Amino acid sequence: MSIRVLLADDHKILRDGLKALLERTAEITVVAEAGDGEEAVAKAAETAPDVIVMDLNMPRMNGIEATRLITTADRKVKVVALSMLLDRESVVETLKAGASGYILKESAADELLDAIREVMNGENYLSSRITTMVLKEYLRNSSTPAAPGNLSPREQELLQLITTGKNSKEIAFGLGVSIKTIEARRRELMKKLNLCSIAELTKFAIREGLTSA
Repeated sequence: MSIRVLLADDHKILRDGLKALLERTAEITVVAEAGDGEEAVAKAAETAPDVIVMDLNMPRMNGIEATRLITTADRKVKVVALSMLLDRESVVETLKAGASGYILKESAADELLDAIREVMNGENYLSSRITTMVLKEYLRNSSTPAAPGNLSPREQELLQLITTGKNSKEIAFGLGVSIKTIEARRRELMKKLNLCSIAELTKFAIREGLTSA
């Protein structure tokens, strides 16, 4: 069964390019296109897509508001924001509106395909540059008081090490414990925060204000 995609962007030439790209794969079918936010909301209601690739800067209604209306009406639909904007405020507002992914227009074509597949699997997807930006802010402000979820100092330390991209072996070596111990602590931390991936951990850090404004 193919993934049904709606493309929302005010530039037709970009929509045409994205459609050609996505339909090269047998797993994706573009079921509708929209040239502004209001049309995206209407087309989403008409066609019930699985995933919407949403530009943020569109006339009549911007992509963030369109995302909010669409995901409020149908929580099953996934939205992947496709934007030129690389700033914390845009990312935060888009995720708060209900988007499951955020990638940059400068990204390689394969990244959009990866994002669509990931959100369809129930994951969140952020471009690597966005993840790097968020983690740098988080680490720069790592002296922030206890994080939501009542994390202990040990859990906060582990959280910081995980978000730097270190693997279990590197973390275990740095703390002088076994790899199995680190893996067990990581499972406990993810369970406590109700998170399942590094992407979700990053989204949690943004949403809960663990980075500077």
